[in-house]
Amino acid sequence: MNLTLVEARRARRYPMAALFTGSAATNVSMVGASTVSTLIGAQLLSPLWSGIPNAAGVVGSAVGTLTLAAVMARRGSRTALVLGYLVAVVGAVVAGVAVTADSAGLLMVGMLLLGIGNGGAQLSRYCAADLYPPDRKGFAVGVIVWGGTVGALAGPNLIAPLAGFSEGLGLPPLAGSYLLALACAGVAAAASATLPATRTRRGGTVSGPVSAGVWRRPVVRTAVVSMTAGQVSMVAVMTMTPLHMDMHGHGLSAVGAVLSAHLLGMFMLAPLSGYVADRFGGRTAIIAGIGMIALSTMAALVPLAGSAQLYIALFLLGHGWNLTFVGGSGLLTQALTTADRQHVQGGVDAIVWGASAVASVGAGMVLGTVGYPVLAISAGAAVLLPLFLLAGPQRHEADPVSVASDAPQDRAIR
Repeated sequence: MNLTLVEARRARRYPMAALFTGSAATNVSMVGASTVSTLIGAQLLSPLWSGIPNAAGVVGSAVGTLTLAAVMARRGSRTALVLGYLVAVVGAVVAGVAVTADSAGLLMVGMLLLGIGNGGAQLSRYCAADLYPPDRKGFAVGVIVWGGTVGALAGPNLIAPLAGFSEGLGLPPLAGSYLLALACAGVAAAASATLPATRTRRGGTVSGPVSAGVWRRPVVRTAVVSMTAGQVSMVAVMTMTPLHMDMHGHGLSAVGAVLSAHLLGMFMLAPLSGYVADRFGGRTAIIAGIGMIALSTMAALVPLAGSAQLYIALFLLGHGWNLTFVGGSGLLTQALTTADRQHVQGGVDAIVWGASAVASVGAGMVLGTVGYPVLAISAGAAVLLPLFLLAGPQRHEADPVSVASDAPQDRAIR
């Protein structure tokens, strides 16, 4: 039965609200948890290895996207997302206990479990794209990514108040961010539980056959390389900026303010990135993002005393990442059928997050040996790598036959 335009909008209103809530709540929790984990890592380990706890969270995100994508393909979005967020609830508890026990190992376990929940939040953008027709899938991805704006505004600026709240409870100050993570993961799980049930057939979701050689398609390779390069460059600089500022005498409030600027860049303009991907193509969005990330790293050459440049640089770094992330996601949602995309989406995100885990650890080593400017310049050089692919033949950005054959599935959550 064909739905009218009004009926289609009504059908996706509540699922979009649930997906948006889960993504926003997860971003709030992960911003604080990731920032604090780097500071705790420097205390319990050393500045050289300070990125390891955060890297555990990134590895968790990679594991989460891979495993939850498989659950999503078999059991549907609701089951996969609720499961991921419940794992994050456990992770928040474990990380909070780790702070009170001064246990770096336990903290890494907690961050790993929190990362699995974040993996679910990342996959929710594909669920949103399934609700929209082909010419608006980039917009749908952008809306869910835009949910991170809540985290950008609240997450960093809550670190200092939560530290005071935690002390008032007799807990270590930095444990406060994990109390917030616990509450946010619970909200995300509750919101996801309201998603409509998945239609199944023979124990799996209705998604159609998978095309042969989908991983070899140029559009998939372009999306993977572009999203990975943007993620690695962004994570390397973002993860070490709080420690860099802390080493130069800036307090938690200043760290939170700079991170807010960065996170606003990451998420606030996501609908605009989605519009660019829909109107001009995912490749255009990616190229714009690469240029913006490269430009942002130049600000690291300015002395830290001129702190205004950090706000500008981190905002540009965030928005550049957003363009590469939404642009790459748009390539996948626009050019692949749901069956093909479900086959690769977990692997794509696992590659992206796995590479950024390596970047998180490597960034600490670079900062501890040769300094922040070299780290930023290296990140700016790394993001240029996808230009070799983007300069190739412009093939398979959109496959009208594949997309059209999948159109009826755009109207339901899977």
